[in-house]
Amino acid sequence: MKITSVDALVVDFYRTNLVLVRVTTDEGITGLGEATLEGKERAVQGAVAELAEAVTGLDPTRISGTLYELARDWYWRGGPVIMTALSALEMALWDISARELGVPVSRLLGGATRDRVRAYANGWFSGAVTPEDYGAAARSTVESGFRGLKWDPFENYDLTITSRQLDRALAQIDAVRSAVGRDVELFIEGHGRFDVRHAVKIAKEIAQFDPVWFEEPCPPDNLDALVDIRRASPVPIAAGERWFGRQGFAPALARQAVDFVQPDVTHAGGIAELAFISTLAATSYVGFAPHNPSGPLSTAATLQLGATLPNFRYLEIMATDVPWRPEITNERLVLTPEGDVLVPTGPGLGIELDLEAIARHPFTPHPMRLFQDAVYDIRPGNERSFFNLGDAL
Repeated sequence: MKITSVDALVVDFYRTNLVLVRVTTDEGITGLGEATLEGKERAVQGAVAELAEAVTGLDPTRISGTLYELARDWYWRGGPVIMTALSALEMALWDISARELGVPVSRLLGGATRDRVRAYANGWFSGAVTPEDYGAAARSTVESGFRGLKWDPFENYDLTITSRQLDRALAQIDAVRSAVGRDVELFIEGHGRFDVRHAVKIAKEIAQFDPVWFEEPCPPDNLDALVDIRRASPVPIAAGERWFGRQGFAPALARQAVDFVQPDVTHAGGIAELAFISTLAATSYVGFAPHNPSGPLSTAATLQLGATLPNFRYLEIMATDVPWRPEITNERLVLTPEGDVLVPTGPGLGIELDLEAIARHPFTPHPMRLFQDAVYDIRPGNERSFFNLGDAL
């Protein structure tokens, strides 16, 4: 079997643009991966085009050797654009191998340890402004089946936060906790906003709400700061969505900087690299909870990892998304009454594309708004669930 072409398809998703990578072969088997990057989509398309030149004619089942040589031969190593393109290619190659054998990708990773993974919802807060709005949205999301909620209550703050601003954030968290009770897990997102002093201050204040973690409390490029925060924080610390490959995670694990690691399968190197990172984390008893606010292929790959990795703790997923998410692929996820998502068992990653539906939603620029305005991931009033609720399970 030989690779005959590699191309990237871009789909407007309001909060970003999905980049879906398709690898075709001379035996008619097509593999799919996702190269969605939060911004810079056209740069990723260019990187995918360069990869296409390098891999056309190669055997797609030689995954490890091909990825090693590609990473070795590019003069610039790491970084979001190169690693996202490589990750998507790697996903697609796993998809091809598993499809050829007629098995899910998890079978090639050692087989399943579970048939479902605990999920927490992102994007559930679309359109919320006041604490009461957040409380109502949280209650509605829990009623739909989720047992975990994540969000960033810190608006557009940059490194520091005043007492009045912190009070606003705490009022919002309090409204959510009061609305859903103590049995629902809360995950507080920091988006890399704060310096050490203010991150520690926040951690001490949010401890009263018993969050599962405080995520990315400081910018991702200063490990010393993260270590200092974790040592002083009364709540667990999660990080890693903006780290690349094992080289990004090994120092953090060695220095006990985190309680949960959050590599993104679309950025950190792909499926095999995330499995390797999970093993590194397991040696320190650190939980594995991949970053996954993206599209159907990112979710499909993360679910296959969730099936097989013993220390996989949580699946991040959008509670609702743009109305056309169910149209562009055959993704049909099942959320159980316990708040788990069932792992699909079809061949490969189990995803097929609808090219006509994709063409109806072309690339649209979406500037990141982390430090310009509060972040709403979905256009308010236009969101839609893409889950099947497993009432009969």
